[in-house]
Amino acid sequence: MAANNFRLKKSGWAWFQLSTDIKILFSTRILRLFAYGFLSVVLALYLGHLGLAETAIGLLLTFTLLGDTAISLWITTHADRLGRKRMLIVGGALMVLAAGLFSATDNFYLLLLAAIIGVISPSGNEVGPFLSIEQASLSVLVTDRKRTQVFAWYNLVGSFATALGALSGGGLSQFLQTIGYTPLLSYRVIVLGYGVIGLVLILFFSRLSPAVEVRRVSISGSSTLSQTGNPAPERFLGLYKSQKMVFRLATLFSLDAFAGGFVIQSLMALWFNVKFGVEPAMLGAIFFGANILAGISALSAAWVASRIGLINTMVFTHLPSNVLLMLVPLMPSLSLAIILLLIRFSISQMDVPTRQSYTMAVVEPDERSAAAGITGVARTIGASLSPVLTGVFIANPALLSLPFLISGGLKIIYDLALYFNFRSIKPPEES
Repeated sequence: MAANNFRLKKSGWAWFQLSTDIKILFSTRILRLFAYGFLSVVLALYLGHLGLAETAIGLLLTFTLLGDTAISLWITTHADRLGRKRMLIVGGALMVLAAGLFSATDNFYLLLLAAIIGVISPSGNEVGPFLSIEQASLSVLVTDRKRTQVFAWYNLVGSFATALGALSGGGLSQFLQTIGYTPLLSYRVIVLGYGVIGLVLILFFSRLSPAVEVRRVSISGSSTLSQTGNPAPERFLGLYKSQKMVFRLATLFSLDAFAGGFVIQSLMALWFNVKFGVEPAMLGAIFFGANILAGISALSAAWVASRIGLINTMVFTHLPSNVLLMLVPLMPSLSLAIILLLIRFSISQMDVPTRQSYTMAVVEPDERSAAAGITGVARTIGASLSPVLTGVFIANPALLSLPFLISGGLKIIYDLALYFNFRSIKPPEES
């Protein structure tokens, strides 16, 4: 039973009490987010040293996200039927494929092909099918009342891993350059390291048990039942009962992600490099601190949500962080810009575990992978459209501030729309 798979001591988190599947899913989250942070700090710099202009880098990152979108949509909408474990292994293989192609060529069109068919995160955040399938799997293994808390810890370890990855990627590339490596070669080492982590992920995913899958019962060896015990309904993109709800959420999440795409971590690193001349090691340190603070903010979301609700937590913590984001480019010095950015990150991620938990709560159990996948894909589509614009802005000194201003303004619109559309729809634990 789910209640037996996950327990917390009254004193707090007890890792040794978790089921093996939950430990594996947390471990893969840590490894994957480390890899994303490891690569994201140097990815745009690597592409620049391959000879790509800022506009070409923005275009390539856009196609990276678009490719992840198409692959993720297919994998996540089929995962509940074809097997969650199997689809996670496929995702790991696509990480390895992308790293291999990115490290092997400087041809823009081959890089574009790698961006489309592989899985690479230019933002340091989740891309690909992993998050959606892991969320659905965790929701099977825990109770409704523990779901938000589990997702908060899940996001906390991910943020810490991203932070450590960013610090390691920036620091390693800087170290390699001090001992004689060219910048290009030092960045290529990071790309290859990303691929190695993809191989380790495949090994971890292969050890998941059938408990992470959707429970099905066969009648007379032919008919399949849903988790509710009723004949499996006809689906569209893996959804049946929750289609309208999921598509409404997906539309709003896409707007939020489009806004966030203006300031993804790779391009923000490039912005700090262009505006203030910040070196890779310093960039790694900046985003190490930012992601540590983001993880802490995600953990506190469970406590806040238990008192004011998931939707209220998503909105009322997100609004001030967006105002702070808009103020970052207006700071006259590097130190002030960093301070404001870190303050912003200290509250910016409280909407993430609550958003994930809310999505899992308001759909049927056997729609969870599809729901998480569709909303995740909507976010990826939104995020994929804006980096190309940021590349144009960064290439023009007069427009350097625009990515932050546009991002913050659109995110505020998203917060207000989310509140007025969903404040009356409660998850089971709030009903």
